[in-house]
Amino acid sequence: MPQPVVVTAVFNPLPGCRDKAKSAIQDALPDVHAERGCLLYALHDAKDGSLILIEKWESPDLLDAHAAGEPVAKLNRAVEGLLEAAPTVVTMTSLPGGDGDKGRL
Repeated sequence: MPQPVVVTAVFNPLPGCRDKAKSAIQDALPDVHAERGCLLYALHDAKDGSLILIEKWESPDLLDAHAAGEPVAKLNRAVEGLLEAAPTVVTMTSLPGGDGDKGRL
C-alpha cells in the first residue's frame, strides 16, 4: 500500500487582494474534497498574511491526478492576478516517530 503524501501550498496574495484570494481558495474546497484520494485539504491563515493549504493524499498517483485535474485548474484561474507569484508547493512523505498517532500527519 502506498504511503500517504502531505502537501503544503503557500499562497501570497497581492496587497488588497487577500480577501478575494481567500474566497477563491475556499470556493475550491468542496470540489477537491470530492476528489478520489483526498484525505485532507484545509486552508489556514498565517501570521505573515499568507494563506496555506495543508493537504493529505492517499498516494502519489492520486496526488498527481489531483494536480492535473479540473479543480486545480479552476483554482488557478480563480487566483490569477491575485497573487505575488505562483503558490509555493512542497510535497512530503512522513518520517514517523514517537507516538504513532502524534508522530505523523
